[in-house]
Amino acid sequence: MLPTITLSATTAKRARSLLLAGLAAASLCSLAGCGVAVVGGAAATTATVASDRRTAGEQVDDKTIQIKAANDLGAIVGDKGRINTSSYAGWLLLVGDVPSEQMKQQIGERAGQIPKVRRVFNELRVGDVTPLSVRTNDTWLTSKVTASLIDTKGVPTRTISVTTERGVVYLMGKVTTAEAERAAKVASGVSGVNKVVKLFEIVTPESLQQRQTPAPIQDNGASGTTPTTPAPAASSGDAQAMPVQ
Repeated sequence: MLPTITLSATTAKRARSLLLAGLAAASLCSLAGCGVAVVGGAAATTATVASDRRTAGEQVDDKTIQIKAANDLGAIVGDKGRINTSSYAGWLLLVGDVPSEQMKQQIGERAGQIPKVRRVFNELRVGDVTPLSVRTNDTWLTSKVTASLIDTKGVPTRTISVTTERGVVYLMGKVTTAEAERAAKVASGVSGVNKVVKLFEIVTPESLQQRQTPAPIQDNGASGTTPTTPAPAASSGDAQAMPVQ
């Protein structure tokens, strides 16, 4: 007979959050268009959740950007370096290792020419390829940061993309100023994180309320064609941040 293992409520909640974070990193990222282009080695992990504040068109554009970046930037680097990319609403993040400053600049310029790219964050490092052990730790850090964001009230994890490179956490997404500060504070409190870089597109609470207003629903059933009244928009005024250790 196998022994019974009992988890405390806190441990069980943390395990659930890490599981959700792992699922986000493993599969939902590809659905949302925040994938990773890999050249010359394993990638720094990027994680997001499938439903976010981008329009459907922006999500399609991000997927197209990812494919184009993998082809065009990979052709420049070849087997001489390693590039990871993450696109969110046309904002393209480049991390990884390249052998020279000249190649870094060349890749940045080419990335800016990709259709639908609105802004490029060239965070490529000039030097040898990062060891596999460091990249593996980056994957673990991404999962831990994502889990911490999920555990925190007032942080819209469904619209935040997390990328980790050599212990530096990059946060992308459409958030309000308060949400951006809250998310950065949570990420910076995760053990092993060296620095947090905010690459957020700041939006107003009013614009989010407009997005949340549902379309009217018409009932064409037997009872007639009486339109139903839209549900009221959800309120974000009761958001609270959980304590950060």
